[in-house]
Amino acid sequence: MSDDGIKREPLPADVHDDEGNDEEEISAMKRRVAEMEAEAAKLRDMQATLDQQSSDLREDKEDIDGRSIFVGNVDYGASPEEIQSHFQSCGSINRVTILLDKFTGHPKGYAYVEFTEPSLVSNALVLNESVFRGRNLKVVPKRTNLPGLTRGRGRGGPPRGGRGGFRGNYPPRGGGYRGGYRGSRGRGYSPY
Repeated sequence: MSDDGIKREPLPADVHDDEGNDEEEISAMKRRVAEMEAEAAKLRDMQATLDQQSSDLREDKEDIDGRSIFVGNVDYGASPEEIQSHFQSCGSINRVTILLDKFTGHPKGYAYVEFTEPSLVSNALVLNESVFRGRNLKVVPKRTNLPGLTRGRGRGGPPRGGRGGFRGNYPPRGGGYRGGYRGSRGRGYSPY
């Protein structure tokens, strides 16, 4: 018996044999931890290169947007070649993109024209309100979307009006709807 009064049995002899296995397991675990740390270092390096590439792409996108124009009110039957020939007088063009509806595949009615030089955008802006296939084109510089910033449309923000409550500084006429049971006020026929 031990000091606390609990009878303890001696350890079996095979426990001493497990100590060799424990050392092997510990060394195997250490090897696995070292492999995991090496893999984590590789992942950190890969993430750093991806971050660098994404910042380069963002700069490239801003550069491309700086030499591109938005063309609105484009005829639905227009081809990129026709749009390119319409803007050919402005300078050399890299690419013409007509946006399509992702569900139907039909044109949305607007396009982007990318020029080789940012200075050619001002030449293209002269063609605003020019007639193309019987329609007046809207030509403006392409804006760069900033992630996380909205233009004030869509969801979010404070509610605009709605039911009940105060509008402006005037209380609602008739008290407004406050909910709840108002009881019988003697209006008209009430069978119950």
